[in-house]
Amino acid sequence: MQSLRRRLPSIPHPSPPLRRNFVDARIPWVRDRALDHVVEKEKCLLPFLSLKDHFLSSSRPPPHSLPLSSITPLKSELSLPCRAVEFVRLFPSAFSESLPSPPLPPVPEIRPTEELLSLHEEELQAVATSQSDVADRLLKLLMLSPSRRLPLRLVERLRWDLGLPRDFVSSVLPKYPDYFCTSPSKSKHGELDLEVVFYRRDLAVSSMESYAKRTGEYKMGSPLAFPLHFSRNFKLDKKVRNWLDQWQKLPYLSPYESGSHLKPKSDLTEKWVVAVFHEALSLLIGKKTEKTNLVLLGEKLGLPPGFKRAILQHPGIFYVSNKLRTETVVLREGYRRHLLVEKHPVMDVRYRYVHLMHKGKSSGIRGEKKKTASVGEETDGVFHDLDVEDREFDDYGDDEEEEDDDEEESDDDEYGDVKVCDSVVKGVARSHSVGREMNVRQRRVRFAS
Repeated sequence: MQSLRRRLPSIPHPSPPLRRNFVDARIPWVRDRALDHVVEKEKCLLPFLSLKDHFLSSSRPPPHSLPLSSITPLKSELSLPCRAVEFVRLFPSAFSESLPSPPLPPVPEIRPTEELLSLHEEELQAVATSQSDVADRLLKLLMLSPSRRLPLRLVERLRWDLGLPRDFVSSVLPKYPDYFCTSPSKSKHGELDLEVVFYRRDLAVSSMESYAKRTGEYKMGSPLAFPLHFSRNFKLDKKVRNWLDQWQKLPYLSPYESGSHLKPKSDLTEKWVVAVFHEALSLLIGKKTEKTNLVLLGEKLGLPPGFKRAILQHPGIFYVSNKLRTETVVLREGYRRHLLVEKHPVMDVRYRYVHLMHKGKSSGIRGEKKKTASVGEETDGVFHDLDVEDREFDDYGDDEEEEDDDEEESDDDEYGDVKVCDSVVKGVARSHSVGREMNVRQRRVRFAS
């Protein structure tokens, strides 16, 4: 019997398929001050530009002045975070307030400053010169979908991140009839989809593949490793690190190819999902968007169940910021500290708008804001972090004590006013105690004399 067993040939077993071997470990979240600043410095920029466009609409001739009373009901229309009057007065370098000369009634008028008008002209020029580039970005986003179409409502949500103008449906789409067309939605009655007319295979190349071709020889389907950039003091478990090293060596499947043949919950499927999100964020001019937009996009792209987990499980590729009371996903590869690696012309103008918003803010405005904060008015929650200045943060991550203090703070600075109030109370208490001691000393001197 033993000799018979020895004579039997050994049957080779087929290699097991790629299965998910990720260690069930909690991936830590570590704050990145530089990328938080990237998200935070654009606070109130979108409503600011909406108000600017309202002033500079073609129906109003120069100097584009409006009575202050006419701006009051625009809070909901322009998505302003507070009353329109308060919002306008926050930016004296962008909007000037004056009284009309007699015999006109003394109703304050608001008009854009010369600096804002000049920057607006530069914005129009930047949008015009980059229109073909933005159209290519939109086409590539639609090409990510297996059906080559996306709901027009979803595209409108991504309009700001793609660099499209507000009226892109009437100003951009008609100029590219060989790219786009609108058609009735197949999922929702009464809605429209934006559909690809001509699929350009020369554009079906991801940013990862394009970089690999520029830096060396690359064959389709060969392994490609994602660039990893972790926050300071970020640590991974040894088992997770080993899994990540093996995961990076898996074949890279282009996001423009279908992943329907991949087995769900496998490492290869997860790498394809990460490639889709990586490419989607690369198409955005700011390399970031709200997490809700990515989730909606993933659902329309038909990603496998549990695709949202890929965003949180790869903190070296994506950073999720909790600033501005929302979750914003940032592509780490697109930034060097707080600066964009490749700055789009539209983003350059937006950063100049941010600089104008903070330019010329008098100390009286800030003092008034702090005074209202102690009372607990609504404006405190809106403009608590608006004083982020446009400066170079060269010391990010250099001061360990400062980094530790920042990690103890709340993400959205909800308790910042409590600390201020505590310091004020202690200061008042100290002043009262000093005053009592001085009164006692004076009485002693009088008694001695």
